[in-house]
Amino acid sequence: MTSSRGGVLELAVLGSLNETPLHGYELRKRLNTLLGMFRAFSYGSLYPCLRGLLNDGLIVEEEPPEDTVLGRRSKIVYRLTAEGKERLQELLSQSGPSAWEDESFGIRFAFFRHTEAEVRLRILEGRRSRLEERLERVRTALARTRERLDDYTLELQRHGLESVEREVRWLNELIDSERRGGTAGSAGPGASRGPAQADEETTLRAQAPEADK
Repeated sequence: MTSSRGGVLELAVLGSLNETPLHGYELRKRLNTLLGMFRAFSYGSLYPCLRGLLNDGLIVEEEPPEDTVLGRRSKIVYRLTAEGKERLQELLSQSGPSAWEDESFGIRFAFFRHTEAEVRLRILEGRRSRLEERLERVRTALARTRERLDDYTLELQRHGLESVEREVRWLNELIDSERRGGTAGSAGPGASRGPAQADEETTLRAQAPEADK
């Protein structure tokens, strides 16, 4: 799974199964909750992902015994293998630019409790740097086009800016907490917003397309 989207789904599946074995329906519900916060999740992509993980030996299927009362078998359960646990740790140890991007940051954050402190800090600092660069581009674009925008479009642009500024403040709180050896829960009021800020980033991209060109 080399694509960004495939890598995000692989991480989400392995991370979910690391918590507990799940049958397909349970896994779909968990992924919908997890991935749905950050981007559209296509169920059509789940089963090809599961087949790939099965072929790679990262997960196994377990078929429960036949129900003696109903005379039918329960649904197949997916379980992480030792190789799957190693792959998960490999993914969680990555802290390069791909971990800072809109596509993957929220998912990485969701599994921060399984991530080493140094890696968490590098990802948070990288994400902050990436958003600060984006803010500068958006401000430049806004200054250049301000005179051509009507009041409502201008207000929408300002709302997008404020959304990213709020995320930068939230990241600052988390980074300060990590440096003090704290946790996300002790990072102050902003930490309670959690990774739901990824929705705000999507809004910004829709509002200020010039800035990301």
